Amino acid sequence: MNENQNIIQHNYKVSREDRNKSFGHPSFVIWFVGLSGSGKSTLANVVEQRLVEANYHTYTLDGDNVRSGLNKDLDFSDDSRKENIRRIGELSNLMVDAGLITLSAFISPFAQERDLVKSIVGKENFIEIFVDCPLEICEERDVKGLYKKARSGEIKNFTGISSPFEKPQNPDLHIQSADISIEEGADKIMAFLENRLKTNF
Repeated sequence: MNENQNIIQHNYKVSREDRNKSFGHPSFVIWFVGLSGSGKSTLANVVEQRLVEANYHTYTLDGDNVRSGLNKDLDFSDDSRKENIRRIGELSNLMVDAGLITLSAFISPFAQERDLVKSIVGKENFIEIFVDCPLEICEERDVKGLYKKARSGEIKNFTGISSPFEKPQNPDLHIQSADISIEEGADKIMAFLENRLKTNF
């Protein structure tokens, strides 16, 4: 017998809509995608600070933080990276249901996996922000020393070096982080979110 046949979801009386009304704002996912060193996490951090200062309820999911706990059993093979993003999609979906504006900062190099996340959380709940930065500049920054290790062969399957990065073709917002400051990037994102945040309950 398939064990899934024994799983029956329980319908609780408090819904996402109830939580949105309680918080006074809609819940959705802001998905930051880009190369390591492009500024995803830094940008997500500033945007979350601004949202919290404006009394929105938020949570940020970051690649390194999630891999140190929830996904610490995964390596960096293509299959594990896909599973990493699938799990984050499911977690993001739970957070949207909890009424939170969820900021997710992941390299997420494959278009297929980003589309999977979109299908999990719902297209209407998914905002894709491409934090676009040339590889050479990301390498110059190399805050964590990862590119150097990838170039020496110490790290295998590293996005941009030994593993491909499929650029988003139609992101909701395109931030060219090499040309503007983090604050200017955050300004653009907050302006983009303005109408979404005005939803009345």
